[in-house]
Amino acid sequence: MDFLAELLARHPALHIPTAALAAVLLDRLLGEPRRFHPLVGFGRLADWLEAALNHAGGDGGSRINGILAWGFAVLPLVTLAFWWRQEPGWAWYVDVLLCYLCLGARSLTQHGEAVRRPLAAKNLPEARRRVSWLVSRDTSQLCATGIARAGVESVLENGNDAVFGALFWFALLGGPGALLHRLANTLDAMWGYKNERYLKFGWAAARADDLLNWIPARLTALTYALLGSPRRALACWKSQAPAWESPNAGPVMAAGAGSLGVVLGGRAVYAGETQVRPQLGQGLDPDHRHIHQAIQLVQRGLGLWLGTFFFVGLLHA
Repeated sequence: MDFLAELLARHPALHIPTAALAAVLLDRLLGEPRRFHPLVGFGRLADWLEAALNHAGGDGGSRINGILAWGFAVLPLVTLAFWWRQEPGWAWYVDVLLCYLCLGARSLTQHGEAVRRPLAAKNLPEARRRVSWLVSRDTSQLCATGIARAGVESVLENGNDAVFGALFWFALLGGPGALLHRLANTLDAMWGYKNERYLKFGWAAARADDLLNWIPARLTALTYALLGSPRRALACWKSQAPAWESPNAGPVMAAGAGSLGVVLGGRAVYAGETQVRPQLGQGLDPDHRHIHQAIQLVQRGLGLWLGTFFFVGLLHA
């Protein structure tokens, strides 16, 4: 530890690369905490704030109350993280811990493989059950191709939400930046629905997540393109992403699908209503092999990002 302290004192530009590497290694070794995960407590806080402030009527609640709830949930914790980080000798350890808690690379791999394995064994009921943990659509009637499509889409999109978005904000603001991204992403997952209950109350959560992920999503899309079929991925991104409802998921999944050479999008059932989503990608209908390929794409991208962190840090050092 004395060597690390001396190294960082002499070369502070290596603080972020070494902390990011340590956090990624912790995530790979330990995964997300199974008991007493801080996000469980944060979810309870979010539920309490919503119950107190979301007086949803026919108009889907109040935007002002949604903004207040978002601020009460996120800003005190991020401020506390910045304060904790200022303690002498603690900054590197605080950054490692917060980045580790905000990463979900191993969890993403585990959930993707939990869908791929029964799908490869042609156990469709189990594959449907597993993929239902990853997506909000109705999975009860999905065929093998539909299960694979949902699995690939989830892995690609969550590559940004659970890995690259957190690393981007970690590179800018250290551990508090990663925490800001993870909390905002969690609130979007809880409140960012366009239904009667959340139409206005969840507006702030959805817009904050869109804003914080705008640059990371495009860097994620570029990462997917560079590590697969760049020309096809970039063409799909340019021509298909604008038609997707989400401004960030569109580029990520279009570039990822193009890179893998599969077709995503199409028909899906949400809350009993069938939606025909625009096509993303080009090539084959996905199968269980493409879930594994999507996982590998995220893992290779993680290695590329860490290498870039160290390259930039060493240039400054």
